[in-house]
Amino acid sequence: MESEPKDIIVLGAIEHGITKFDKIQKTTEIEPEELNLILEQLEKRGLIQVEEKKGWFGKKIKITATEKGSKEVDERVHELQVKWNQMSTLYQTGDKEKLKQQMDDNKSILPMMMFFGIMDMMMFSMMFGMMGMAMSDYVPAENMPESGGETAMDDGGGAMDDGGGFDFDIGF
Repeated sequence: MESEPKDIIVLGAIEHGITKFDKIQKTTEIEPEELNLILEQLEKRGLIQVEEKKGWFGKKIKITATEKGSKEVDERVHELQVKWNQMSTLYQTGDKEKLKQQMDDNKSILPMMMFFGIMDMMMFSMMFGMMGMAMSDYVPAENMPESGGETAMDDGGGAMDDGGGFDFDIGF
């Protein structure tokens, strides 16, 4: 399901305080039309709530995660952490074949791992070096961080203007 990683990325951004469409769009780097469809699906699934309020300059729309949506993000981030730990272990043991297989099996979730800051970008790039491959074989250029270790959610604070930062405590 190709759209599922984007759904979780959008839900994660909302869960962590980004409540306005334009800020969600900027943070996730998803085209407005596609983002609108994702938000509609998340609302239908009961993962987000959309509130319309009247303000001085017209109506304001605030998007928040429901309890069900928050739980979904926590579960998915935990799953991503487990998969990253498995890849890290395979890298550390030097098993190129199993590492390549694991990365092939999890190709669609690698951008999510980057977005949530789960993967160690230095180790991730060394994994490709060990296998003799390029990172771009697995991760589209638009999903790669511009500078070392930076994730979409910690771009110097600009993306987090309307809410606070990420603080995932998943028991590790």
